Amino acid sequence: MSSKKVYILSGAGLSSESGIRTFRDSDGLWENYSIEEVCSTSGFRRDRQKVLDFYDARRADIKSKEPNYAHKRLAELKNKYPDNIVMLTQNVDDMLERAGCEDVVHLHGTLTDLRCEDCGHVFKIGYDAQEGAVCPKCESDFIRHNVVMFGESAPAYEHLRALYDEADMVVVIGTSGNVIDTAYIAQLVENSVLNNIDVDENHDQYFSKRLYKPATKAADEIFELVEEFLA
Repeated sequence: MSSKKVYILSGAGLSSESGIRTFRDSDGLWENYSIEEVCSTSGFRRDRQKVLDFYDARRADIKSKEPNYAHKRLAELKNKYPDNIVMLTQNVDDMLERAGCEDVVHLHGTLTDLRCEDCGHVFKIGYDAQEGAVCPKCESDFIRHNVVMFGESAPAYEHLRALYDEADMVVVIGTSGNVIDTAYIAQLVENSVLNNIDVDENHDQYFSKRLYKPATKAADEIFELVEEFLA
């Protein structure tokens, strides 16, 4: 049995084919809100309710969405090689889980959970609005979304530090590298695969394999590349 470690890091491009929009779709706007308003700690301080309402709407939106073929193939790959593959995503939706993927690491949090601001407990809300939510651990009603905002730390980034130390292969899917420096990661890991639609030579030159196509079209080739590497 291979002991090689393959890190798969996905971004918005993975879920866009399921109809899930991101703020990168329209010049810093997300569903007609500016990022500063709804995705930053300063915006949260200015208008807490606006931000909570925004994430309620995002939660309701993903309820009607379905995992696409790429989600399903990645889930199949992870479940086939659970000890070899580490599944990291920048996405806050639950499409990978709904495709059957186990042990997904959400680097920027999860829409379907809430977090207590008094005791820090994270608990499931699903697709419901958070109005009236109470922490099941300490019974506080000082509750917020469980999505990391600009201006605060991302505890799950510890998994990126592990990647730097132990990855034998990295697969990057549907991310520009603007938030997480994936070009730097590709320089650290000899075996690197990039799947994006758009070409960015400054970023892409560091990857040993590049697939310029939608994630659903690249999914089978990614599956085969990882299997070949693990074999």
